[in-house]
Amino acid sequence: MTTRTNFIDFTQPASLLRLALLADAAVSGVTGLAMMAGAGFADGLLGIPGPLLRYAGLSLLPFAAIVAIIATRDRLSRPAVGAVIAYNALWAVDSVVLMLSGWIALTALGYAFIAFQAAVVAIFAELQYMALRKTR
Repeated sequence: MTTRTNFIDFTQPASLLRLALLADAAVSGVTGLAMMAGAGFADGLLGIPGPLLRYAGLSLLPFAAIVAIIATRDRLSRPAVGAVIAYNALWAVDSVVLMLSGWIALTALGYAFIAFQAAVVAIFAELQYMALRKTR
């Protein structure tokens, strides 16, 4: 009989869950920096107000750092990974709500940008969820 714990003990350093978390951290960090740096330029191009884009980018930096810390631990915490998955799912849903709400006047490129990043985040959440389910 096996018992389930709140930690995952990995013997293989390149597990799917660890890789999905590390990729999520890297993409989130780069995207956050790009959103912050390009907020003024992208405002007219995307139809996303500069301050909204800047703050959304800024919010990704601590998230990326936390996910990187979680991913590089010897033992991954199930609750911590679950929180990452929940945050990713919430980001994807909120992105779609923002896109469909009409709260901001998006350009066609703005719709494409939000839809693409929502899809990427949803894929990360799904990969992490599937990998978490396969771990003991």
